[in-house]
Amino acid sequence: MEFLTNLLDAEYYLFDVWGYPLSFLEIAATVTGLLSVWYASRANVLTWPIGIANEFFFFVLFFQVHLYSDMILQVFFFIVSVMGWANWYSKTKKSVVVSKLNRVTLGYALVILIVGTLGLGRFMSQIHQFLPQWFSVAAASPYADAFTTVASIMAIILQARKKIDSWYFWIAVDVVAIILYIDRSIYLIALEFFIFLIMCIYGYNFWVKQRNEAIA
Repeated sequence: MEFLTNLLDAEYYLFDVWGYPLSFLEIAATVTGLLSVWYASRANVLTWPIGIANEFFFFVLFFQVHLYSDMILQVFFFIVSVMGWANWYSKTKKSVVVSKLNRVTLGYALVILIVGTLGLGRFMSQIHQFLPQWFSVAAASPYADAFTTVASIMAIILQARKKIDSWYFWIAVDVVAIILYIDRSIYLIALEFFIFLIMCIYGYNFWVKQRNEAIA
């Protein structure tokens, strides 16, 4: 039990890479995250079970670095991942069709993103006052953290429905997250999100190609 507890400690380092200490937790979150996004970019159902493992590791990591919005986001991700897994798997034989949102729906999504970011950011900036027994330290970068949370929620919902627009939100998340995680000194995760950014651009192009082939 003590060994398992150590493995899930963000400060239990396994080795250094160029002077940067790496923990099992950060490595596990990075590897499962990369695999999940890769399979998503290929529209492969394996993105969901691997994503569930990734959500567990990130939940533990984000709690320890005081990114509470990102931590709570993992709970939502878990729920949607189970739903997405069931949705994609149940339709594997006939395939879920890749599609796009219309402009009006996309506009509503952007309004929700702005309002949600401001509301969640405001709440998280005071969560250490509301729930001091659980959050003894004030949230770090609450509004940037809130943006990545709200945008990620919208992205994964759209991903579960195989909407190409999900990649717009994932790309925005990656750009903000890279800056945020560098600020929190979790550099491997920041590097991971840079790779995510590249993979998301690839995923967007791959899904567009799939859609064009389907309607050709």
